[in-house]
Amino acid sequence: MNLDQILFERHWHLACHRRELSNDGDFIKFDSVLGEIVLFNDGGEIVAFDNKCPHRGARLYADSHGNRPATCGYHGWTYKNGTIIVPEKERFKSCDIAKARFNTFQIDWCGDFVFFAVAPRGGLYEQLGKTAEILENISFNIDRRIDLNRYDYECYWPLVVENALEPYHIPVVHADTLATLQLGEGENVFDGGNSIWYAPVGEARLGKQLSRLRKLFNIDYQYEGYMSLYIFPFTMISSTYGYSYSLQNFFPAAHGESRTRFTSRLYASSTTGEKAARALDSFFDSTLLMNRQVFDEDHEVCKLLPRDSWSMEPLKFASDLESKILHFRQTYRESICVQLANHQLPKS
Repeated sequence: MNLDQILFERHWHLACHRRELSNDGDFIKFDSVLGEIVLFNDGGEIVAFDNKCPHRGARLYADSHGNRPATCGYHGWTYKNGTIIVPEKERFKSCDIAKARFNTFQIDWCGDFVFFAVAPRGGLYEQLGKTAEILENISFNIDRRIDLNRYDYECYWPLVVENALEPYHIPVVHADTLATLQLGEGENVFDGGNSIWYAPVGEARLGKQLSRLRKLFNIDYQYEGYMSLYIFPFTMISSTYGYSYSLQNFFPAAHGESRTRFTSRLYASSTTGEKAARALDSFFDSTLLMNRQVFDEDHEVCKLLPRDSWSMEPLKFASDLESKILHFRQTYRESICVQLANHQLPKS
């Protein structure tokens, strides 16, 4: 078992918001070091399983998200109400067909955010610590998903995460996008393996415009500035003024691949009504375009980072804007050491 797989199997991962899986048959799919993982609304119960039929291994879902039954298109095996429906079941005389199971994973909730895990070393709230309260507050103020973006970063995942953790690169890489907010130095808050960066919006005219939008939103939680929250090991949530939230997963690819399985969701916060929602259409459209452009800019610069440029050891030359990277690497080292000690896992 490699180190990426250890981290993936022993931690909880924020998958999506309750509103994304609100109807029977809704699903969302992720790529990971273990292959494809699906979260699915099974008659009101959210379940997670790998995207393989237990019969012959065919993929159930090809799309990233949508709504349709968990039925294999090869022979019609179906996952429903927690059990498998097997067509022509009487033909399986030479085996114990009653033992057929989908490979499912654990599910838990933090507010309206759903998490999944393979074999976590502890409970969800134990992993989240004080960050759980922030996540609950964010989740209760989200109204709907307005974008889903999914592709591979051509870069090893810790390098992608570290890029997302530090604001030092913003003036160079995001000169015409994120840098236009003129973010202040801000404050880093650390909570276990998790961290948050709170930064004021320094562009005064934009700050006033954003403040005026508050009357159109029905929210009871916000940070009046830019917030970037990291959940160890693979997840980020960012927001400006709490009017929308961008959720990103940076999952490892298969062992040996220098790729990151990237998925982002953009959520709109609750508005005061339909009239306010219509008035905010252009605001959300511009936020969506900005989000996608920022991620594309990050992807382009991350392509310049070879896998062997990353180490779990502290940065040799670290600016004061890269303290979250030092914290990430320390958490990584401690987490891996604990897993190796507890499970006697190999180091490669």
